[in-house]
Amino acid sequence: MKRAIFINIMLALNIGFTFVAGQLGAQDTFSIVAVDITTAEVGSAGASCVGSSSYYPHGAAVLSDVIPNVGGIHTQASYLPENQANAHDMMVSGSSPQEIIDWLINNDVGGNPSVRQYGIVDLNSGDPRSAAFSGVNCQDYKNDTAGLAYSIQGNILLGQEIIDSMQSRFLNTSGTLAERLMAALQGANVIGADTRCASPYKSSSLSAFIRVAQPENSYDSLYLDLWMAYPQSWSGAVPVDPIDSLQTLFNDWQILTTIPGKGDRNTCSVTVLQCESGEISFDFSHCPSNMKLNLMVYNLQGKRLIAIPVNENIERMTGNEELAKGIYLYRVTTNKQHVVATGKFYKR
Repeated sequence: MKRAIFINIMLALNIGFTFVAGQLGAQDTFSIVAVDITTAEVGSAGASCVGSSSYYPHGAAVLSDVIPNVGGIHTQASYLPENQANAHDMMVSGSSPQEIIDWLINNDVGGNPSVRQYGIVDLNSGDPRSAAFSGVNCQDYKNDTAGLAYSIQGNILLGQEIIDSMQSRFLNTSGTLAERLMAALQGANVIGADTRCASPYKSSSLSAFIRVAQPENSYDSLYLDLWMAYPQSWSGAVPVDPIDSLQTLFNDWQILTTIPGKGDRNTCSVTVLQCESGEISFDFSHCPSNMKLNLMVYNLQGKRLIAIPVNENIERMTGNEELAKGIYLYRVTTNKQHVVATGKFYKR
């Protein structure tokens, strides 16, 4: 059904795709990989002056590896699929983002890690980790920035302003992880964001993608998986910037897709109770009695502060006296890590 929706959108937009021979490096690229600790979603978005070809039919999307309920990996600059596969295997086995990058540098399949660029983020059971790497011989302008639950990286860029704009849009946009990723891409929607696309394409890029996995998704069937790519053989200015075309696809997807999605989410009604003393409790009396639940509390930067099992209908949040005044996020999961409730509260 998801594939049918995507194909129908593409036909309605009348965007054509052709493939050309010849392998291309996934260079001149900007991208973001991120997780949402309140929903356990993993997301990935990016754009590149690499268009569609027989090797990379989806253009820039080749760099994206989204592992549901685990994390995401971006492998770019001088792209080698073997390095990406090794990173995937290490993440599945439980290695941290920094451990993965350190191993890739020391075990580069091509023997030259200086031309690679990576961005890696994982959920880590609600305590997210991130790491990034830009090899010294990646083409300028190159840089990366890794926050608590995201990593942004790019090479052959117009300048640092592209990464800064993507970061600002991502951090300052409210809404779902998908909406924040799309906003981050729009932050790089300027002609020549990827400098090789300034002339003759007069665009930010030749291809763009956005992907989001919910925790219950299978690896090959993500909740959101959209891409747009002009052929690598395209000549002259493109009619519509790939990021704008992707935005159109994304807007249509939002209309056609039930949000927030499938699974156990929101099957549990939770009420936050706060006494005059500032003590905080959670009322779980409207949740199914046979559910074994866990409560986690995060600050707005995504750092997990409290994690406790739910043993009573009214569960006092131990450790809340250490929380400063402000807004906090909470997530309730089953023992199988299915998200059943999310929300926020204000600590007086």
